[in-house]
Amino acid sequence: MEQVTLRQWRDSDLEPYAAMNADAEVMRYFPSLLTRDQSEASLVRQRTFIEQRGWGLWAVDVDGAFAGFTGLAIPGFEAPFMPCVEAGWRLRREYWGRGIGYRGALQALEYGFNVLKLPEILSFTATVNAPSRRLMERLGFDRDLASDFDHPTIPQGHELRPHVLYRKRA
Repeated sequence: MEQVTLRQWRDSDLEPYAAMNADAEVMRYFPSLLTRDQSEASLVRQRTFIEQRGWGLWAVDVDGAFAGFTGLAIPGFEAPFMPCVEAGWRLRREYWGRGIGYRGALQALEYGFNVLKLPEILSFTATVNAPSRRLMERLGFDRDLASDFDHPTIPQGHELRPHVLYRKRA
């Protein structure tokens, strides 16, 4: 079985990360693709969060190769369910369907509950994002119907604005 490891970001991750963020299929449930410069800024931000806090959205390493990211984040927008810590992920397309997202996310959740002692971790996505919703459910998250929301950074009328919210308690 493939070795799935969460680790700090490396400079060598930039090219595959930028390619992932420019892949229309990977970014299908996001409002836009990211440029190389946006991906580089994101990589630096994630690396800095991990350096400062000791946790964040880690690079996912599969047998020595960069496969994407998964981990824990503090959302950067206002919503009724804030403050919170969310679980998130994104994988390069060639790593889809192999259980890598699940195995990486389990490691992140274990860290959140056992090391950070979080009482709850949230996850959310566009209502239409069936693959991420299936992963949330497989990970044991429960849908919080009363807390579904319109994502404030996505324009009114955009198909990705309606979001579902899931919760997982320690």
